[in-house]
Amino acid sequence: MESHEVLKQSFDNASPKAVAAELGVSLSLVYKWAQKQSDTGSGSRNPLDRLLEIIRLTGDTRIVEWLCQKCDGYFVHNPDSPSGDGVEVLPATSEIVDQFSRLLRHISESALDHSITSDEAQSIRDSWDKLKCYAEGFVRCCEEGDFDSIEKAEKAEKPRIRKTLY
Repeated sequence: MESHEVLKQSFDNASPKAVAAELGVSLSLVYKWAQKQSDTGSGSRNPLDRLLEIIRLTGDTRIVEWLCQKCDGYFVHNPDSPSGDGVEVLPATSEIVDQFSRLLRHISESALDHSITSDEAQSIRDSWDKLKCYAEGFVRCCEEGDFDSIEKAEKAEKPRIRKTLY
């Protein structure tokens, strides 16, 4: 989906007039954000496109991580998964189940004394983040029909771990 389409759909939930007033910009600019940019003058470079360009220029996803956190969410980086010929679903499925079971075991061991220390909580967070990255890679490989890249990504790529503010 294009950024202007996302904004256009978002304006179903809030009036463009209210958005323009709150942001201190013209109503026509807000409407242009929701139109595709063209050489004929329709559309305007919207805030989503500008943020994407900042992220591309800096190579830093902390902006996205911050936005996700502010929206009560969490950013999970998609691992690279170039399509290939090999399709090995069963080992990939087994690995995702194994990682989940290790996470549950880790939680159980940490909670044995009926409390979880901040170090244990961070370790659980790290395991959970790794599982989410792996699961996202698995889903992408399902979509592309390429399961060899899961194993390659797991060996080559360290998952991006969120740094908590608390």
